[in-house]
Amino acid sequence: MPHSSTAIESLRFREALGHYASGLTVITSHIDGELIGFTCQSFYSVSMNPPLVSFSVMSSSASYPGIRQAGRFAVNILSEQQVQISNQFARRGTDKWHDVAWHASPLGNPIIAGSLHWLDCEIYAEHTAGDHLIVIGEVKALDLQEAAATQPLLYFKGQYRNIGAHSPV
Repeated sequence: MPHSSTAIESLRFREALGHYASGLTVITSHIDGELIGFTCQSFYSVSMNPPLVSFSVMSSSASYPGIRQAGRFAVNILSEQQVQISNQFARRGTDKWHDVAWHASPLGNPIIAGSLHWLDCEIYAEHTAGDHLIVIGEVKALDLQEAAATQPLLYFKGQYRNIGAHSPV
């Protein structure tokens, strides 16, 4: 049976998806002496064996071509103290790395200081999906911080949020 083709208004679609809380990450890489990075909230796990993760990025991204060329990236999972980092890496046309402390991962990707956790990945696959690319990475190394009091930075209904002191559901 054919699907009906009802046009979905972009702003309404974005508003609807904004009701789904997500964590915030900064995807980073390094190639030819250039640090690359952008804020990304469309990050998720794909497979346990092999360990695969994925993120989506706009096809018109100025940052992603360098990551594709490098063939590798790090996922910096942001903590609730990193709102400024999220905002800084979400901007276009600025020095995103100004005053950002980082160190190199085992694959040579930038790991942003203070990140809750990080995953070091090699590009495994890439798929075109509308105006975005779905990038799948194979996790080659990771680090889990042991700071139990640190919480992730979340985004919900167009605002930064935190988990707060609520009990698990």
